[in-house]
Amino acid sequence: MRWRDSVKMALRALAAHRMRSFLTLAGIAVGIAAVILLTSIGEGLHRYVLAEFSQFGTNVVGITPGRATTGGTNPGFPTSVRPLTLADAAALARIADLVGVTPGVTGNAEVEGNGRLRRTLVYGTTAALTRAFKLEVRIGQFLPDDDAENPRPFAVLGAKLKQELFGADNALGARVRVGGQQLRVIGVLEARGQFLGVDLDDVVYVPAARALELFNRDSLMEINLTYKEGVPAARVVQAARAILTARHGREDFTIVTQEDMLRTLSNILDILTMAVGALGSISLLVGAVGIVTIMTIAVAERTAEIGLLVALGARRRTILGLFLGEAVVLSAAGGALGLAIGIGLAQSIRLAAPGLPVSTPVTFAVLAELAAVLIGLAAGVLPARRAARLDPVQALRAE
Repeated sequence: MRWRDSVKMALRALAAHRMRSFLTLAGIAVGIAAVILLTSIGEGLHRYVLAEFSQFGTNVVGITPGRATTGGTNPGFPTSVRPLTLADAAALARIADLVGVTPGVTGNAEVEGNGRLRRTLVYGTTAALTRAFKLEVRIGQFLPDDDAENPRPFAVLGAKLKQELFGADNALGARVRVGGQQLRVIGVLEARGQFLGVDLDDVVYVPAARALELFNRDSLMEINLTYKEGVPAARVVQAARAILTARHGREDFTIVTQEDMLRTLSNILDILTMAVGALGSISLLVGAVGIVTIMTIAVAERTAEIGLLVALGARRRTILGLFLGEAVVLSAAGGALGLAIGIGLAQSIRLAAPGLPVSTPVTFAVLAELAAVLIGLAAGVLPARRAARLDPVQALRAE
């Protein structure tokens, strides 16, 4: 029997029981749609989180005080961990191929200006912040290159903070009180939106030394090194470790590269996406059971037809291929319908809620359709083998 004839017979058999075939097809479609929808949401979240972390560039090395170690206890001996200081930041600035060194001190304080009061985030840093993290100044200028230990009392406002305190009025040159310090506004930044739930526009930027004094701290919370494109991160890490170890006498700090963090985060999100897809694929088992059921019924109903085919010279592998073909056609059609439904729902969610990241990679769609075909093959094997093994004499006697 030619393969074209086998295909025609399979299609006719399915068309003869339209409702039954459609219900079985719908079982596969629902499973594929669930997989596509869940993985689309998972992939969208994956891209969103990575984009959030990458918006300030990926060529960043972060240094924080203290080092996570495991060892025996030493009761009675004080810690020898030295804090990170502005002098450490100045020493790190000697590393070649750096774009900027940005010390960081973060806290929360009341900001008063133009007769209005607002509690917001205060970030102590230096002039290198705009170069390192691609911040743009709307009006005025950013913090100047002053003496790190004794900077002038300047402040730069985020776009939202400026609007809340001054409205449409010009904020340049105005005096604001940050905590207990009087500072003069010299610039306003362009709007940047939120970063992992933190409103970057509702921030006041002050010199790091002023922030240390404001929050009564004697050490920095972090030092970020931003290096040039194409420079290996390992080279920067090695140079920073050597400088700080020489200054502190031991490695009592932690260095994390943005590349390592993004790689780890990407791996975690990949596992999460696969786990979500696996949960959705459980519904495919229902479709597989449906295919086994309908093909078993089809074999029982068409016993006489199978006997006639064998009597006319059809090979048993032809019978096997005929019923496997029906199962594959059902599953492939169900997979195509599921793809259409899943992608349609994903795009509908994207239009209805633009803030919810939804993305359907082509790879997922191809793999989902391939999975549907494989499920059809696996589910149709047992009924097809039963049909191929029927005794032609006994089959012809069947009613």
